[in-house]
Amino acid sequence: MQSKRAFLSLTTAAALAGVVGFSTAWAQTPTTVRVDGSSTVFPISEAVAEEFQRAQRGAVRVTVGTSGTGGGFARFCRGEIDITGASRPARAAELEACRAAGIRFIELPVAFDALTVAVHRDNTWARQLTVAQLRTIWEPAATGRITNWRQVDPSFPDQALTLFGPGTASGTFDYFTEAIMGRSGQSRTDFMASEDDNVIVMGVARDRGALGYFGMAYYLANQDRLRSVSVVPAAGGAAVAPTMDNVIAGTYQPLARPLFFYVSERALQRPEVRQFSEFFLNNGARLSREVGFVPLPAEAYTIAAGHLRDNRFGTRFAAGTPTIGVRIQEVMQREPR
Repeated sequence: MQSKRAFLSLTTAAALAGVVGFSTAWAQTPTTVRVDGSSTVFPISEAVAEEFQRAQRGAVRVTVGTSGTGGGFARFCRGEIDITGASRPARAAELEACRAAGIRFIELPVAFDALTVAVHRDNTWARQLTVAQLRTIWEPAATGRITNWRQVDPSFPDQALTLFGPGTASGTFDYFTEAIMGRSGQSRTDFMASEDDNVIVMGVARDRGALGYFGMAYYLANQDRLRSVSVVPAAGGAAVAPTMDNVIAGTYQPLARPLFFYVSERALQRPEVRQFSEFFLNNGARLSREVGFVPLPAEAYTIAAGHLRDNRFGTRFAAGTPTIGVRIQEVMQREPR
């Protein structure tokens, strides 16, 4: 299934800028499932959309947008879309916005991601970085001050440091800043920001002194142009690479995270939306792996299918609810908020 993953190449940035649909002339006017949200989750959303539409033989059309986790939640809580993909759990303000609008939802974890720090392919010095060094690079105090690789480590070359990263509406930005800085949103401001992960990939691929971060799937699709950076979680610890095996083993810390679909109650009253959601849960492990993510344990998909079947609304991963070091199956069986 080589061709179906072309969306991750550098040549598909234009496709990500709009809505991904399928222009085949249908024999009938299809009903539509509207998906938006995280660009990190986009590869999963598109893979599910592609195969679901094929299985439906033109009876259903699925559109997939990439307005970012924050942008997706904003549209979702206004009732403009049926499903939003998120690279972090819903924030308290987003939960309140949905509640105020009468939007209830089912929260479906869909895969694990290894948030990947990447550099230019010709960067031979930053094979690994400690969490402390990443903090030195990205903390607010680094704005306008840490501009050369030698300032990060005296053994690094005298090379200008150029930074690329997600915009502030991105769940990847939220997760990275919380994991590295200890508080979501804490970041230097003088970097090239985009809600489109392909734009970040292109920026790093064109600049020998660049560094950026994004979902692992985008690295895997462009590793001929990039080099991933192993992360040393603590002083004296071992460097760990962003790989599927390390995510499954729980050793790629603190940058491994779950990804989500949020499906609205109102949309689930339409059979095509429920069928789309069920289709993903039945095929999620295979499709997630095919597009470069780490499948959840089989038990997690079974629990999610039960939540969908029994209409168990609410979040179990809300901000302020400890999840680090807790098996995802245990989190999913908590009482929802």
